[in-house]
Amino acid sequence: MSESARFPRPLQRTRLYEQVAEQITAWISENDLKAGDRLPPERQLATSLGVSRATLSQALVALEVIGVVAVRHGDGTVLTDKPRAERITDAIRAHAERIPDVIEARDALETKIAALAAQRRTQQDLERIAAALKAMERDIEAGGRGVQGDELFHRAVTEAAHSPLLEQMMTEISELIRETRIESLSQPDRPRSSLAGHQKIADAISAGDAEAAAAAMHGHVMLVSDVALLRGDA
Repeated sequence: MSESARFPRPLQRTRLYEQVAEQITAWISENDLKAGDRLPPERQLATSLGVSRATLSQALVALEVIGVVAVRHGDGTVLTDKPRAERITDAIRAHAERIPDVIEARDALETKIAALAAQRRTQQDLERIAAALKAMERDIEAGGRGVQGDELFHRAVTEAAHSPLLEQMMTEISELIRETRIESLSQPDRPRSSLAGHQKIADAISAGDAEAAAAAMHGHVMLVSDVALLRGDA
């Protein structure tokens, strides 16, 4: 063999939740389910697949972040109309590989946005931020993850910065942020800790403290970057 010959890359180990995600999508195809159809309750699905609820939950989160299903509080898990990738595992891993870049971009953009919001916010901006916090709190208290309230909060902070170009840049990566938001808020106890981080950011913006707002946003982004897909859980 020549010295320049390249060896094949080592095979990646397929994690259990990835196998379960593949099984779920195969079951969807076999049963000819369409967009809007609901999956069975988690307990029933876990029993049918012979896996724990925790593993099933992570598989469903993985399917949600790549757009195969949508989890609606009070309505269960429903299929979306997004075309499915041929290999679900590849799509899940591609998402996991994007997460560090998305977090890096969020930290750079949103830390500056928070500082500008503290300097430029109007009373109307503060009211929108407060309303977003309330919406997220209500959803969490009702048993949800606070995904929509989280999105509303970050949008309100971005608008409070009154920087059209930064707002446009945030819009450009909004779909990638949505993926990481779902993954993050699906971690145990994360919705409440994320809400607390939002409150800290809001307080600094309200006080007009740009340095504290930037520090609070940086800490928050670092918190939400701790996700199972990067730790290799399950």
